[in-house]
Amino acid sequence: MFISRCRPHLGLRGRLSIAQTMRCFVSEPYPFRVTSFKDVSEAEGRLISEQAKQPQTSVSLQTLMQTGRGEFLNRTYTDDKSIENEEATQATEKILIQVAGFLRRELPIRLAHRIQDLECVPLMSEMESVAGVKQLYTQSFLELVQFDSKITTPEQEESFAKLVETIYDRHSKVLVQMARGAYEVRDAIRRKQHEEGHRATKATFDQMESTHEFLDRFYLCRIGIRVLIGQYLALRQPPIENYVGIICSKTSPYHVVERAINDAAFMCTRKYGEAPDVTISGRLDLTFPYVPTHLHYIMLELLKNSMRATVDWHGESGDFPKIKVIIADGSSNEDVVIKIADQGGGIGRSNMTKIWSYLFTTADPAIQEGMVGSNSALSVDHGIDSPLAGLGYGLPISRSYCRYFGGDLSIMSMEGYGTDAFVYLTRLGNRREPVPI
Repeated sequence: MFISRCRPHLGLRGRLSIAQTMRCFVSEPYPFRVTSFKDVSEAEGRLISEQAKQPQTSVSLQTLMQTGRGEFLNRTYTDDKSIENEEATQATEKILIQVAGFLRRELPIRLAHRIQDLECVPLMSEMESVAGVKQLYTQSFLELVQFDSKITTPEQEESFAKLVETIYDRHSKVLVQMARGAYEVRDAIRRKQHEEGHRATKATFDQMESTHEFLDRFYLCRIGIRVLIGQYLALRQPPIENYVGIICSKTSPYHVVERAINDAAFMCTRKYGEAPDVTISGRLDLTFPYVPTHLHYIMLELLKNSMRATVDWHGESGDFPKIKVIIADGSSNEDVVIKIADQGGGIGRSNMTKIWSYLFTTADPAIQEGMVGSNSALSVDHGIDSPLAGLGYGLPISRSYCRYFGGDLSIMSMEGYGTDAFVYLTRLGNRREPVPI
């Protein structure tokens, strides 16, 4: 992988490698130094601290696609003059070794940053679910640093692929597990306020601010780790037309929205017995490079919120106003913009900031408690098996997915009428991921 306009990281030894050319994102010093870690040996703690001092490498959608096509092989194989003349099967082998080598260097750094964050986050670090997540990250970190430091042969690459696939599967439940931790925090805050009253309010508020910042960092970085591993594992599979790994060069917002409508309608019908109709207008023929699974998750969250609000506001009469989806794009537009407009009664102004909080949800407390207490609820990160309103992380996670490749998500609401959601997605895919420390 390669990003232009990068300065090599001078602290690494050896020739200019792929990791050095990519190390463009330089973090500010960590706001606090962790000197010891719970439940790890002193030597393991030193390893984590050393890796956490290293800056993380930011990538873009374009970079992932170009690397998957083998356009930067000459950055790694500087002495191999035959790269341009090799057949696709030979180049693919070199691509996989190149990407595996980058991940071997990058993943321990990213995991170490998150372990350090998990160790120190106010409130949440005390929660059992969060301690379990830290244990997962620590286990994966140690397995990676124990693997060969350099991957140069197909046999090493194959072994490394098995390792990261195991890590990818092991971390599949983390999103919901952290939501369980947020639920535990909400419950602890309620108990504390009940016991101590007003005295606990200010201290709790300050801690909650830090917790929100931590969760934004954590989820954004988790998306990045899963994109890097998912892209690598997908490159090892038989090729699919228009796909480079998990990225589709001709992603159709219309087709993704259609699928999300069907999934949201299924969930709404399961809950209420019926669902509002949805119309799609605008650039139905538009295609652009993106990760379809990311867009589907964003659209599913927004559509199920709109359907739920519409049914709740108008009652289960079956006479619902249609939800409108508009896809906007032009050749000179900076972004692809998708608007979802409903007449579901809107959101009160005092609640607008809360919708981005991981510690706020309008879901029935019984549903939350049921999800938290059920291991089956942790089988996947998200899907149509979850309730229509669950643990309260749908909107903030959707915004993180938008922001990961340089887009955004905004909500405009008119209380007593309805809500408009605007999804902004970069057209060119040249924005680097905003990797926080």
